[in-house]
Amino acid sequence: MVALRVVFMGSPVFAVPVLEAVLDLRLPEEVRVVGVYTAPDRASGRGRRLAASPVKELAVSRGLPVLSPSRITPSEEQERFAELGVDLVVLAAYGRLLPSTFLFGPRHGAVNVHPSLLPRHRGATPVPAAILAGDGETGTSIIVMDEGLDTGAILAQQRVALAGSERTPELTDRLFRIGATMLDDCLPPYVTGERAPIPQPDEGATMAKRFSKEDGPIDWAQPAHVLERRVRALNPWPGTTTTWEGRGLQVLDAAVGPPGSGSPGAVTRSGEGIAVMTGEGTLKLLRVRLEGRGAVSAEEFERGHPAFTGASLPS
Repeated sequence: MVALRVVFMGSPVFAVPVLEAVLDLRLPEEVRVVGVYTAPDRASGRGRRLAASPVKELAVSRGLPVLSPSRITPSEEQERFAELGVDLVVLAAYGRLLPSTFLFGPRHGAVNVHPSLLPRHRGATPVPAAILAGDGETGTSIIVMDEGLDTGAILAQQRVALAGSERTPELTDRLFRIGATMLDDCLPPYVTGERAPIPQPDEGATMAKRFSKEDGPIDWAQPAHVLERRVRALNPWPGTTTTWEGRGLQVLDAAVGPPGSGSPGAVTRSGEGIAVMTGEGTLKLLRVRLEGRGAVSAEEFERGHPAFTGASLPS
């Protein structure tokens, strides 16, 4: 029996269920994963020891060949890929644009698991983008990649209703797990020619920006509901931060508080807890972390720092 030769590309923990789904695919022909591309080992922790990506850990445990080039665009890397005789590439959170050798060299091209309802939220950060926008639903798209950024034809989509309380890590995990289950439904008919991808429309397309540290500071002049979304969307990266007595203070969890009066950034206390005045309403602080300290509830933080109530936080 001729095997379907597959390369998987991904790195973070969210991609692990997708690789597991590829390994468990049920097709008329044997599925053989001939390579797993993942990020190079990186120093982490206090000891700065090299740590493998979660995808690499799974690949090694399954005896799969691992490739971790720092770049895939050099000609020698593309030649190495071509020598694998790949029939299909499956990506999940790999984080790099692929050269044409990877996209069009395989017989069935390259299939990507993307955690949004494309064409909405193309780009690097679709999950926080959906939270920031206050979307009532999001979902997972399986696309056949082209040379654009998340512009490929759609092979399958699944919608997910949002309750307005989701946080980026948990929602990302949920959407990639959904994507993993979708592969078992859509890949078999795709590789046998029984399902054709549908061209992706440009109408309704949005682009999700890549975040940096500069996106972390809180602007207290914004409405409370906007800031509450930012707290859910931007933790753990880049975080949502303010400054108090010259030290960074990260807001880890928050909720829209009761109406109030005062200047944006003013810290108040009521029977409902610790809140900060915003441009519209108040933001109730639930959990915070002072620079150099561990995470605590806002109530515990205020007990240890009573001068916090009445302070004015900068925007």
